[in-house]
Amino acid sequence: MNTAHNASLDLNLIAVFDALLREQNVSKAADQLGMSQSAMSHALRRLREFFNDPLFVKTGRGMKPTPRAEDLAATVLGVMGSIRNDLLVATRFDAKKAKRAFSLCMTDLGELIFLPPLIERLREAAPNCTIQSIRIRPKEIFNALESGEIDLALGSLHSIPKGLFQQQLYMRSFTTIVSCKNKKIGDEISVDQYFEMEHITVALADRTEGYYDSVVDDYGRERKIYFTTPHFLTIPLIIERNPDLIATVPRELGTVFSKFNTVRMVPPPIPLPQFTLRQHWHPRYHHDEANTWLRRLVKETFDSLSE
Repeated sequence: MNTAHNASLDLNLIAVFDALLREQNVSKAADQLGMSQSAMSHALRRLREFFNDPLFVKTGRGMKPTPRAEDLAATVLGVMGSIRNDLLVATRFDAKKAKRAFSLCMTDLGELIFLPPLIERLREAAPNCTIQSIRIRPKEIFNALESGEIDLALGSLHSIPKGLFQQQLYMRSFTTIVSCKNKKIGDEISVDQYFEMEHITVALADRTEGYYDSVVDDYGRERKIYFTTPHFLTIPLIIERNPDLIATVPRELGTVFSKFNTVRMVPPPIPLPQFTLRQHWHPRYHHDEANTWLRRLVKETFDSLSE
C-alpha cells in the first residue's frame, strides 16, 4: 500500500474532490475554486497519491470518476453540502431574486394534474424563474439527473435507478372510466362486464403504465386490449366516439375527464393496489440550494392536493 495513506489528508483537497465530482473537468473545477489549472492538477495528483487510485480518468465526455471515486462521492458531497448549507449562509438560494429555468421529467398525466398548481406556486415564490417539462425514457433518467439536464424526475418509476435519492409525494389509486353514452353499465361494472369489454391501455417508454396489469393478470382472466397509446389525454376522446371501449386510469385523471361529461367513473370490479408517486434526484444535487428549494416546493404542492 502506498505510504501516502498514512499521512493526514489536507482538508482543502476535499473541496477539490467535490469540484471535480460536480464539474468532471479540470479547468472548470479550477475556475470554480479560483485556482490555476496547474494548481488543480497538483491537487488532483495529491488526491491520487493519498487514495492510491486515479480517481478521475480522462474520457471523451470529461474526467469520469473511477469506482473508488464513486464510492467516496456520497461522503465528499455530503461534507461539502453541509459546509455550504450550514456555514455559507450568504450563498443560500434566494427564490425572489433568482433567475433560472427548472426542468422536470414527468408524463402528460403529471402535466395535466400536478403542473398547474406547481406553476401557480412557482410564479408566486420565484417570479423570475421558469419551468419546463421534459419527457425522458426511464433508462436515461439517471444520466439526465446527473448531468443537470433535469432537476427532478416525478412519477412512479417501477425500476428506480440505483444511486438516486427519492421522496414519497402522493399515493395514487385507480378508477375505471366508461362512456356516458354506454347504457349497459350502471353505477358499477361487474367482473364479467370488465373482462368482456375491450380496453384502452397506456404504454410509456416500452412499458405499460398500468401498474395494475400484473394484478389483473393474476386474477386469472385475460383482458381484451383493443388499443394501446403512449398518451393519457387521447383516452376520453376515443371513448366518447367508441362507447364500447373502457379504460382504467389514475383516479385524478378520471376526475378531470369526467368534468367534460363525455366519460364517467365507476369503481374497478377487482381490488387494485395503490401505488406511490415520488420525486427523484441525483446525489450531486442533494445539497444544492436551488434543487433543495425546488424539492420542498414540489412536496408542499403535492401535500396540498391531498388535503
